[in-house]
Amino acid sequence: MALLCHGLLKSRRIPFGGGGFFACLMLSLLGLTATAAELKPIESQNVVEIGYVPPAAGSYELQQIMTAADGDVLDIEGQRQRLHRYTGGKVTLLSFIYSTCADPSGCPYAYMVFHNLKTRLERNARLHDKVRLVSVSFDPKRDTPQMLKLYAGDNALPNQPVEWDFLTTASLRELLPILDDFGQDVYLELDPATGKPLGSMSHVLKVFLIDRDHVVREVYTTVYLQADMAYNDILTLLMEQGLQLP
Repeated sequence: MALLCHGLLKSRRIPFGGGGFFACLMLSLLGLTATAAELKPIESQNVVEIGYVPPAAGSYELQQIMTAADGDVLDIEGQRQRLHRYTGGKVTLLSFIYSTCADPSGCPYAYMVFHNLKTRLERNARLHDKVRLVSVSFDPKRDTPQMLKLYAGDNALPNQPVEWDFLTTASLRELLPILDDFGQDVYLELDPATGKPLGSMSHVLKVFLIDRDHVVREVYTTVYLQADMAYNDILTLLMEQGLQLP
C-alpha cells in the first residue's frame, strides 16, 4: 500500500524509483528547494500492532534474498562514499526516507523504530560495534548533506556504540540505480491542474535487514516493522555469525 506522505490523494503521481523508465523526466521535473525551517522534530508515534509475539532470536533462519545495492552516496559531511561501505562488516538495518515526510506511518515511523532499536542495542555492550543503522534519502535536491545533518541531530554524532548513518546522493541520476536495485518505489506528487511538482512524495515504506556480507536477509513494510521483531532478527544474524548470547 502506498503511503502518501502529505495525504495529497487527488494529485497525480509519477514514479521515479523501482523502474528507471522515468529517470530523464524526473531529472527535469524535480526543481525543488527547502530550508532548515521546514524541518519538524520527529516525535514518538503509535506503534503498529502485529497481533503476535515474535519468535525467539536464534530459533529460526533468515533467507538470503538478494545482494544489497551499491552506488555513490554522500555522507552528512558531503564526502563521497560507496554505499557498500555501509552495508558490510556489520549487521545493517537500512531504510529509504526523506526529511520532510509528514506521514506518521511512513518516514517518521521508521525514524522512531530506528531510534528505539538504537537505544535498546546500546544497552547491551556485547552488541556494540556489531550493528549499524542507515537512512538513505530519496530526495537529493532538498536533502543535502547539511539538511540531513540537521534531520539526524545527535543520532549521527561520531563514536557512538551503535552508528546511525544518514546518506544522500549528489543527484537523482546517482540515486535511481540504487532504488531500482533495492526495488524501492517512489512517486512524486504533481499538481493535477498544472502538472508541476508539489514537493511531496509517496512511497511504500521498506526497511532492509542486511548481513555483514552485503546480503539482504529480511524486508520489512509498515505492518512488520516492529522494534521487537527487528531486534530478534538482528540477534539471529549475529548468532548465525558466531556471537554467543545468554
